[in-house]
Amino acid sequence: MPDIQFLNDLVIQVRRDILRQVHKVNSGHPGGSLGCAEFFVALFQEIMVRKDGFNMDGKGEDIFFLSNGHISPVFYSVLARSGYFPVDELNTFRLLDSRLQGHPTTHEGLPGIRMSSGSLGQGISVAIGAAQTKILNKDPHMVYTLCGDGELQEGQNWEAIMYAAANKIDNLIVTVDYNGQQIDGSLDSVLSLGNLKAKFEAFDWEVVEIDRGNSIEAIIEGMERAKDKSGNGKPIVVLMHTVMGNGVDFMMHTHAWHGKAPNDEQLETALAQNPETIGDY
Repeated sequence: MPDIQFLNDLVIQVRRDILRQVHKVNSGHPGGSLGCAEFFVALFQEIMVRKDGFNMDGKGEDIFFLSNGHISPVFYSVLARSGYFPVDELNTFRLLDSRLQGHPTTHEGLPGIRMSSGSLGQGISVAIGAAQTKILNKDPHMVYTLCGDGELQEGQNWEAIMYAAANKIDNLIVTVDYNGQQIDGSLDSVLSLGNLKAKFEAFDWEVVEIDRGNSIEAIIEGMERAKDKSGNGKPIVVLMHTVMGNGVDFMMHTHAWHGKAPNDEQLETALAQNPETIGDY
């Protein structure tokens, strides 16, 4: 059984990591990162089958691709706290010559990073390629990817979604961070996606919804339901309803903190709402 208390404590510490990373360099994307803290902790601590160490070929294990690469602070935090690289390397976020660039890149060889994701709309395509490779290699493990809801406004995604269904890529789970916010405002005010569940179903995908996407228990349960649907000839999408800026009251439910760092006073307030649980770097 999952240790829910430990996982929730880790989520709080990840929030602290996110806030401290973006504050230090006055740059980065705290809103979406905070909204996905529970997802990343659940995925890397409970859901994915992982081998010790890191190998880019990903054979014999589940693998993950981050499509909405601007939420790198949460990705870096969870990778570090899952043993991929030293936690104190989080101090180098967005600094010159750091491996922890603003958007994840592969050329510096950072363990856990399997694709460069500075440009949005590409992660589903890459994940499909990896999933198809696992099928051809008779590797029974899963491929996961996370994308933003606003990111689905890009057309490449829908070509990929159509391709995955036509080719029965059924070892793939795409999770959509469905927070209803993007850089310029609410999703509906910029370009509404309409009935996203109906769209995926029309493209012949299995759809799982997680209504409480900031609950560790709900995420684990929902992702297990998604895994249960694998191997049946259809790709799977999880529509995960989250709150942007979750865990910091003045950042929640608004696009204003999509790409803005807190000042000194705001950082102090935010950290007070998330007391240290495991240890800062």
